[in-house]
Amino acid sequence: MMENCSRESPKFVIRSQYFLYFGVLGIFLPYFNLYCYHLGFNGVQIGTLSALRSVTLVVCPLIWGALADHFHIRRPIYIVCNIFSTLIWILFLYSVDFKIMLIITAAYGIFYAPIISFLEAFTMDILGPEKKSYGRIRAWGSINFILIVIVLGKLIDLYSIDMILVLILIGSSLQSLMSLGVPGITTTKKDSLSTNVQALWKPNVIVFLICGFLMLVSHGAYYGFFSIHLENMGYPKAFIGIAWALASTAEILVMIKSREIFKRFSLENVLIFSFVLAALRWLILFFVQSPVLILFSQIFHAITYGTFHMASILYIDQLTPNSAKTLGQAVNNAVQYGLGLMVGFVLNGYLYEVTGSFALFIVSGSIALVGGMVFKGYQMAMRTGNKAQS
Repeated sequence: MMENCSRESPKFVIRSQYFLYFGVLGIFLPYFNLYCYHLGFNGVQIGTLSALRSVTLVVCPLIWGALADHFHIRRPIYIVCNIFSTLIWILFLYSVDFKIMLIITAAYGIFYAPIISFLEAFTMDILGPEKKSYGRIRAWGSINFILIVIVLGKLIDLYSIDMILVLILIGSSLQSLMSLGVPGITTTKKDSLSTNVQALWKPNVIVFLICGFLMLVSHGAYYGFFSIHLENMGYPKAFIGIAWALASTAEILVMIKSREIFKRFSLENVLIFSFVLAALRWLILFFVQSPVLILFSQIFHAITYGTFHMASILYIDQLTPNSAKTLGQAVNNAVQYGLGLMVGFVLNGYLYEVTGSFALFIVSGSIALVGGMVFKGYQMAMRTGNKAQS
């Protein structure tokens, strides 16, 4: 029994990290841009703040990830980044000026940016041969995300959206405290940084990263302007919270079934299907205003984020050697959630000022469709090439 507890303890710590990380994200993602909107920031300013966060997600995880793999200091860096990002967040409580918030956002992003890619790398190491059950651990984050967005939407309607700053500080503080229990993973092999980078410089990796980039560019309208889109149509904060919660509920269902999904379908097919559903999801949001159809479109989050995210984590882990696991996840996170969302936020910030929120989603649908076509085309070309060689 003691042996079972010792094996389960690292998984418990990782679950708690996902639970707290995505709980904070459940406050930030639906409501921080809305908070800025209520401060009087325009679409370009909101898009710029979101893009700056994404810049840090591009650059910082790569630097931290390379250092972590080269010097085998993933755990110390992870703890430091949790603590310092929490301390810097306090500064948001004392400013409503756009320029000052830009500076705080940049400083905060330096330490916040690598947290999720490090957490994914920890999870892959701890799961070992059970990697296909990754979704069952990751689902704890989505569970808390749901709880937060449902409850918080009602509280904001009753009180003030300003409360999100304090709640994020509380959640980040708890995560920083719990991060002290994250286990250290030791490896005996120490490759040079150039060797690790070369391991990622392969055609299949590059094509996947390009397509993943396009997928997250298509999500820029959703993550940056979906809440504003709903509010402009007259929906209350409680409905906004329910919409986000429904998306995460659908996401949890596929994550719980991750082992079965990836035993039955290849990673490549799951990724292609995710692209197709993303294009359809954004087109629905372009055409409809009905609350029923808007909520129906949120169910697609199970595929456009849930299966796509899981397949991406497993795919990049499959393509990278053991000595570059942290860097591999960091590159994937940087290209998709960093560069992809950065471009998506900037693009949609400008489009919002010119066209309003509806047009954002038809552009997003087109981008997702292109990403899927490129990925599918590459897979077909690879199969044709392999048949010719054989």
